[in-house]
Amino acid sequence: MLSFLPLLLFNALIACTAARSDYHERLLLRPLPQSALLASFTFRSNESSGAFEEQNFRYFPRSLGQILQHAHTKELHLRFSLGRWDASNWGQMPWNGAREGGTGVELWAWVEAGTEEEAFSRWLALTNALSGLFCASLNFIDATKTIRPVMSFQPEGDHHNMSRLHLLHGTLPHEVVCTENLTPFLKLLPCKGKAGISSLLSGHKLFDASWQTMSIDVRPVCQKEGDCAVEIEQGVDMVLDLERAKRPLDNPIPRPLPIEEISCDGSKPYNAPDTCYPLTRTADSSWSLNEVFGTSLHGACPLTDDRDGNSHTVCINVQPEREIQVKTAGEYDESRSASETLRCYKLPVGEAFDLVLPEQQMTTGLVLPTPPLYAARSINGHGQERGSVQAVIRNPSTTDAVEFIYLESLPWFMKPYLHTLRAVIDKSEGNPVKETYYRPAVDRRRGSHLELRVVIPADSSLSLTYDFDKAILRYTEYPPDANRGFDAAPAVIRLLSPRPPDRKGVYTRTTSLLLQLPTPDFSMPYNVIILTSTVMALAFGNIFNLLVRRFVGADEVPSRRGLRTILQGKLERFKSLVKGP
Repeated sequence: MLSFLPLLLFNALIACTAARSDYHERLLLRPLPQSALLASFTFRSNESSGAFEEQNFRYFPRSLGQILQHAHTKELHLRFSLGRWDASNWGQMPWNGAREGGTGVELWAWVEAGTEEEAFSRWLALTNALSGLFCASLNFIDATKTIRPVMSFQPEGDHHNMSRLHLLHGTLPHEVVCTENLTPFLKLLPCKGKAGISSLLSGHKLFDASWQTMSIDVRPVCQKEGDCAVEIEQGVDMVLDLERAKRPLDNPIPRPLPIEEISCDGSKPYNAPDTCYPLTRTADSSWSLNEVFGTSLHGACPLTDDRDGNSHTVCINVQPEREIQVKTAGEYDESRSASETLRCYKLPVGEAFDLVLPEQQMTTGLVLPTPPLYAARSINGHGQERGSVQAVIRNPSTTDAVEFIYLESLPWFMKPYLHTLRAVIDKSEGNPVKETYYRPAVDRRRGSHLELRVVIPADSSLSLTYDFDKAILRYTEYPPDANRGFDAAPAVIRLLSPRPPDRKGVYTRTTSLLLQLPTPDFSMPYNVIILTSTVMALAFGNIFNLLVRRFVGADEVPSRRGLRTILQGKLERFKSLVKGP
């Protein structure tokens, strides 16, 4: 028995070495203006198609793989998002918006099926299974919240037979993303938040961010004919307020500092011992991974690839003059880009790792990429019968026109009128809409689906407006918080030109809308029920008393002494019966 032990250990070592190159992870940090920090976590692993079919999973999560096989899903994209990306202050969205999702939950997938009915049946099986896996309300994505986009999404994977693939898209803008969605997300990772960059992911910090999104992308990848694999890429992107994030967990309520600890501007005429106007901070504040994320990085994940030159796990994008200190008891390696704006570090295994950036006066500012488009959307009008939607999209480029696809998925009770659609360019004439696809809503069966292919000239803004009617719901269709309003999913914008740098594309999403519908006073049924119950109780009580009670005169009622005598006589009689003759 002992002679087989070295062989088993050797086989296990070979298996781990062979599979080591199938998993990569990386953390990219990028400071933003106004004391903000962008943290982008990326986890990517591959699984060969043969091992996937044989249920021989290594780094690909088995729970998700079996769901995709059962639902015949060839490509999957799932997003959990919260907050709003401030493009005017933070610049272009990370990863060109390819990992962004609309507020709440957004899901789109390519499902293999012979007919549309079969594809929708498998889509429902997929949403119900994912709902249980991620502890989310994905099972509420029914026919009224599902559309079939025509131009807005393109497959990112390598598919050999697109004729049998059906694209379906669903959103839940009212879904609240919280810690119960993060825990299943971490369980899909090989190191499960115990080591590597995933050890920094804490629910307290992630959901305290100004903006955050969790993404899961599954796609087939083929290097050559017959050599295909299934790739899963998980990502977490969040924008943290450094001053707020550095506050300890035992002090969740921000409290002002004592006045003697605040640097005051003495040049102000109203400056006094009890009045302070704080000085504008010109130096970059100090921070560290331990302060921002509440814990140190627990070393490298042992399963991360360290052979192909892609082993530098933590990268930070700062000015070349920015001072960075490394605190760790293990060995690490640092590499810098040619411009020295990107610094990457190879983590030690089994040792804590921390980056410390002291307070420093900078001479160069942050360089932020300009977004290809700025988009905003709002509801106009008043009253409970109708309204209008206005989307303002601006092209900041002074030289190039931008062509894009504009997608809106509206609930069935929000009924737009296509003949009222107006697209106006502020600095030119002509119709910027080149192609239109519209599928009207059917009450309680499907929502409205609108796609537009639009071209905006350089340095111009597009105003897109249309009118809609508000439907009246049945009282059982109102949610418990009916007076809050109903959420409409954000619009999705996919850029066509300039040509995207990769197959993932360039995306931008607007904010969601809050729609006010005619809402009855739900307190009235309660009042009616209470009043009716009271009247019925009084009527029943009086009628019951009249039927069962016997009314006699006051002189016919026996006195207290006579009643006592009667009771005593009956008691004596009962005793005589018990004793017998």
